[in-house]
Amino acid sequence: MARAVTTRRKTVNTALAWMVAVIIFFPILWIVVLSFKTEGDAIKAPLEVLSAPWTVESYAVVQERSDYIKHFSNSLILSLGSTFLGLLVAVPAAWSMAFVPSRRTKDILMWMLSTKMLPAVGVLYPIYLLFIELGLLDTRVGLVIVLMLINLPIIVWMLYTYFREIPGEILEAARMDGAGLRQEILYVLTPMAVPGIASTVLLNVILAWNEAFWTLILTAANAGPLTAFIASYSSPEGLFYAKLSAASTMAIAPILILGWFSQKQLVRGLTFGAVK
Repeated sequence: MARAVTTRRKTVNTALAWMVAVIIFFPILWIVVLSFKTEGDAIKAPLEVLSAPWTVESYAVVQERSDYIKHFSNSLILSLGSTFLGLLVAVPAAWSMAFVPSRRTKDILMWMLSTKMLPAVGVLYPIYLLFIELGLLDTRVGLVIVLMLINLPIIVWMLYTYFREIPGEILEAARMDGAGLRQEILYVLTPMAVPGIASTVLLNVILAWNEAFWTLILTAANAGPLTAFIASYSSPEGLFYAKLSAASTMAIAPILILGWFSQKQLVRGLTFGAVK
């Protein structure tokens, strides 16, 4: 029997949820506000900033100074490319651990997850040397591989969790009907795990889109994504808050829009299998 929730408790929970949401979203909102101010107004006190006239001057300057479309296309290619490549590796790996388990399955999963605990700077030097030797420095191909490897443990973990919720008897029935391994994964397993795969794709795209450390270290002018686009507005002369805010708004707007329209699918996928 479900536990009754009082109206007062609902009100308190709603108020707390709104407070947390405002605290989390306020920095983004303030960046958007500053992007519509002049450099002189952007450094004023908060109340003076709000009362200052609004202008699109910073956006015009950013458009003239930088090639936004090029950086945007780089971010799009890196995010989608690393996600697609990660799925090609993670789906068979998660399938094997979910439906052909062994005593070492949990150990392997924990080892994969432990690689996320390693500071990125710890492997910076060897990866940088490899990129120089292989000619991958400042290339989209090199960054796609790096971003895929960075997020691969998370992709495998999420897909393994979703695949474990699918009854193994269904796959056995497909094998009895003559399905091979390829048909089993493509036509039986994958369609049943669409919500989980969709949420995994969305999360990986967001993580790859927001990755700054490797994209700033391993790129220069050709393959720089929107993270490099933002960093270009931090100069030795100081921070130009209005222009930096305009560049940041232009960089985060696409992923915010994606997250807003896919939030139901993302929540559905992340809670897939939580309730039986």
